[in-house]
Amino acid sequence: MAIKQLQMRPDTALYSKIAVPQQEQPLLCHDKILLMEDIKSIQGNTIIYGDCIEKLKTVPNDSIDLIFADPPYNMQLKNDLYRPNNTKVDGVDDQWDKFGSFTDYDDFCIAWLTECRRILKPTGSIWVIGSYHNIFRVGNIMLNLGFWILNDVTWYKTNPMPNFLGTRFTNATETLIWCSKSESCKKYTFNHKIMKKYNDGKQMTSVWPIGLCIGEERIKGADGKKAHSTQKPEELLKRVILSTTNKNDLVLDPFFGTGTTGAVAKKLGRRFIGIEREQEYIAVAKKRIENITKLWIESEWVEKEISINSPTSRRKSCSSKNG
Repeated sequence: MAIKQLQMRPDTALYSKIAVPQQEQPLLCHDKILLMEDIKSIQGNTIIYGDCIEKLKTVPNDSIDLIFADPPYNMQLKNDLYRPNNTKVDGVDDQWDKFGSFTDYDDFCIAWLTECRRILKPTGSIWVIGSYHNIFRVGNIMLNLGFWILNDVTWYKTNPMPNFLGTRFTNATETLIWCSKSESCKKYTFNHKIMKKYNDGKQMTSVWPIGLCIGEERIKGADGKKAHSTQKPEELLKRVILSTTNKNDLVLDPFFGTGTTGAVAKKLGRRFIGIEREQEYIAVAKKRIENITKLWIESEWVEKEISINSPTSRRKSCSSKNG
């Protein structure tokens, strides 16, 4: 069935064709971002405006190679947090992170994770990231739905926000749960040799030391403040996508935000679908992805073509601390 494009309103004019720059190595991805009612034909490089649960229901069964999900934390913040100098901490107090109860949050997670499992290919996998506020609840729900945990990965933040009140340890980690569709799905993608090459010849561990987004990577709004309160670093998504997808695979992010998943997918020669309900985030994501002009060198790497004992060939521009 052909995809029906919605009539554009003035406030949705941000959904327009992305002009892909000419370069020696053309991008493998489809070059349009469309505002769609649903997904009946899988193409890629599409941002879908709307509620993630309702839009996930329009995705065909067994059609997605990789899902990366960064759901609301449900942090249950009740009061503002201040530094010792009485300046307010710009924390996660967005409306999308507020739920009436743990039951409401659990029901929400059951709904979107059920759809994710339906649309995931038997050869695909899913990553979900969270903090101590939500990841244990989410992990329990995933197991109850039939997902099979392959690894838990610890993102060790090398530059964490201090615990200003001095009442707890500094929270310096988040957890990623990596799952296959079920215990019987054994043919999921894992690029062991690529990740060993990426990690300077050493097998990559499940602890990833990566800094929070700062400086040029932290996207700012017109007011000079951060555009999204929980923007993830590209290095984190790079490891996720590089390790568990192949060229031209389709990556879906049901909480697209400012488009880190789409940006990294494009730089690695993968296709993406993002679902996002906040138009201001979509505008930022679109502009960000439009400005990408080059693929990363790792987009050329193919698992079966890499010798496990071959010397590394990572460029310094792509280097990061070992994980």
